[in-house]
Amino acid sequence: MQLKNLVKNVKNFGDLEISNVCREHEKVKKNDAFFCFSKDKATAFERCEAALKNGAAVCFSHFDFQNERILKTNDPRGMFAKACAAFYNRVCDTLKIVGITGTNGKTTTSYIIAEMLKRNGKKVGIIGTSGVVYGGKTYDCPLTTPDADFLHKTFKDMSDAGVEYVVMEVSAHAIEQKRIDGIKFEIGVLTNITQDHLDYFKTFDAYAQTKLSFFTKEHMKRAIICSDDNNAFNFLPKCRVPYQTYGILSPSDTFAIDILCSMTGTRFVANVCDEVVDIKTNLIGKYNVYNSLAALAVCKCLGLNSKELALGMNFINPVEGRFNVFNVDGKFVVVDYAHSPDSLMNVLTTAKSLTDKKVFVVFGCGGNRDRDKRGKMGRIAENFADFVCLTDDNPRFEEEMDIIKEIESGMKKGHFVEPDRRVAIIKMISLARPGDIVVIAGKGAEKYQEIKGQKYPYNDYDVIYSYSNSTKGGYKELS
Repeated sequence: MQLKNLVKNVKNFGDLEISNVCREHEKVKKNDAFFCFSKDKATAFERCEAALKNGAAVCFSHFDFQNERILKTNDPRGMFAKACAAFYNRVCDTLKIVGITGTNGKTTTSYIIAEMLKRNGKKVGIIGTSGVVYGGKTYDCPLTTPDADFLHKTFKDMSDAGVEYVVMEVSAHAIEQKRIDGIKFEIGVLTNITQDHLDYFKTFDAYAQTKLSFFTKEHMKRAIICSDDNNAFNFLPKCRVPYQTYGILSPSDTFAIDILCSMTGTRFVANVCDEVVDIKTNLIGKYNVYNSLAALAVCKCLGLNSKELALGMNFINPVEGRFNVFNVDGKFVVVDYAHSPDSLMNVLTTAKSLTDKKVFVVFGCGGNRDRDKRGKMGRIAENFADFVCLTDDNPRFEEEMDIIKEIESGMKKGHFVEPDRRVAIIKMISLARPGDIVVIAGKGAEKYQEIKGQKYPYNDYDVIYSYSNSTKGGYKELS
């Protein structure tokens, strides 16, 4: 493909034949176009030189190096994303793509939307935390929202397999790094904005503004926004995209009434733009009512009628790692991915509302990530649980006890400390009594512990299975 068909306004080199577009200099091959993202001049020069030695036809960089094959651009990331879309013949334009952003709820909401569409005969692909899913198979996904080269190749593969709809998570990192530039989403969803990733964005305002910058006519045709989230609600008057709202507390286009939650599921009546739908779902908790309302609003916009909405929604099962409930000798054990202050509070308040017994929680905080949330999560844990055990959760290159001490900085009440996560879980389940709820938060379905650059095999479910098999009563998975 000629360079002029990949990148606009390229002087002198428009007729160059390009074999591929590449962002990693060590992977460049003959006649590739290389896009260098580094903002360090020396590093950029080294990478462009290496790419040229590997056979690159042309390089794009932030800098002018007085080399006719290294072209200066103010926006190599955005240019790369759009070049990837063009390289795959803009197959993204032939798909109906739904993009979901927000601090919490992205994975579950995307899963519900995909399930609803599939149950109504649509061919659907998913891209997100749980991987790339289509055609009955699941493939590894390098990031929640992959880089543009991976993303557009995936769109092509999905299209070749007959996929019509793609539901994908859109992370704040992906928005800021312009991985999604050049994609026109059919619908964009904003679930909420609460604290996370301040290690990268530095301030909450910068993080929030990055999320909100997704909602432009350049990125999407229309939006679905949670009106009960303060940050989202305050954004509504500034939104320049046609939008609908969903919520429980605020007047909304899609809302729920008569909500009944239990340890086996949730029932409610949904009003979806004046169509009334009785909902019965295996998803647990009020925050999953929000996720369900978002999915109902999206599918309504995509053309499903009330009967199809009910068919799609009713009896949907939880996503792996999202409020999965096990009965272990009469004790309820919940595994959830909650790893931010808001998500931990949602899980614990849900647990509190479902039992008149005690709530236990086992959690830690990831190393080399947002440190500001640690004390806040400690305070939330002791305020909403009866017993708290602090443990490891991917300490990475930090010392485990340093992380735990920072969590403790927000705590005033007595609690347990057990860095060995396996031991911590067993201890808390052993202390619990029938009817109590033990929440194991932070890792969800993750199958590793990341320590000092190594990923060691580990899974919270395996610990529960092992413990329950060592007791006479065993366990029963409820969701």
